[in-house]
Amino acid sequence: MMETNYRVCSRCVMDTSDSQIKFNKDGICNHCTEYFSLVTANQEQHDSNTEKFAGILDTIKKVGKDHEYDCIIGISGGVDSTYLAYLVKQEFGLRPYAVHLDNGWNSKLAVKNIRNILKRLEIDLYTHVIDWEEFKSLQKAYFAASVIDIEAITDHSINAVLYQVAAENNVKYILKGFNNATEKIMPKSWTFNKRDAINIQDINDKYGTIKLSSFPLMSNEKLNDYEKSMKIQTISPFNYIKFDKDAAKKLIIDELGWVDYGGKHYESIFTRFYQGYILPRKFSVDKRKAHYSNLICAGVMARKDALEEIKQAPYDEEMIKEDYEYVTKKLEYSKEEFESILKAPVKSHFNYKTDLNSKIFKKYISPTNPIVSMIKKLRK
Repeated sequence: MMETNYRVCSRCVMDTSDSQIKFNKDGICNHCTEYFSLVTANQEQHDSNTEKFAGILDTIKKVGKDHEYDCIIGISGGVDSTYLAYLVKQEFGLRPYAVHLDNGWNSKLAVKNIRNILKRLEIDLYTHVIDWEEFKSLQKAYFAASVIDIEAITDHSINAVLYQVAAENNVKYILKGFNNATEKIMPKSWTFNKRDAINIQDINDKYGTIKLSSFPLMSNEKLNDYEKSMKIQTISPFNYIKFDKDAAKKLIIDELGWVDYGGKHYESIFTRFYQGYILPRKFSVDKRKAHYSNLICAGVMARKDALEEIKQAPYDEEMIKEDYEYVTKKLEYSKEEFESILKAPVKSHFNYKTDLNSKIFKKYISPTNPIVSMIKKLRK
């Protein structure tokens, strides 16, 4: 049954499933307002951004001229990382070293896509394979903690490995496939700070069965060391150039033989199940609303089409059954145990220790913000 105070934005499809959403007098949400403020600023700076990015590319080439690689790129096999790999090698003329994190959840298609992509582009690959028993224990700790961002541990480890490989190869630039135009809208209540090593460690200490010894954990101090002492920088090229996701997808299909997964981030079996089943069922969150809202604001998807898409199940019912069985078996849960987890009360990440000194935390939380006192209460 829909909640009495349910409301949806009149411009995009974000709604009150985001507990922090706000609407103006015209019924337009804060996500749209923030999106268009950013897009307007980017458009006004387009010429200077283009010139700035050309200078960045020149710098990357000069700094890395005496090394085997001049930049590091992450590769997941998804649209964004594949298109970035294409641009970096074919359009930008750089010498990238591709880094892939294998956390045990790759689909067979993702493995095939990555192999084909890098072979055609002649890009070297480094694959970091996480110790499965350790990672399984950590994932189960997150389920036991009942927090929303179970994927934070994968995102954190990817970032840590990118910096680690950059440092080991004396590469000063990490290029990422993030793009404001298609990823700006994402409620903070639906995710958590991906860089918070303290939160990860505390959740594992409370609920994990294996001590984290090989997991790529990157403290705020270590990140500062990478960025300040080693001068490693992260660049998001898509924020400097015009990025059309449909055109990008067509190009990588035509030029690289890339095969579509049927959904955003569905190259990972766990991510597919997490976004399509766990989030809607346990947390009442449908991330498609954020994904589609970005596309609506970018002018590449009609709102009426998005509303119709959201009425449909996140993915095929038979695949849900297969994924449910596969995930529970791989994590060694009985059906009863997993159902109990899904029905358990949701907890905030702030119920656990948090890196209050991280730059990302400080960006969103001011010293006078009431959330600071809320955190203190939660921890009592």
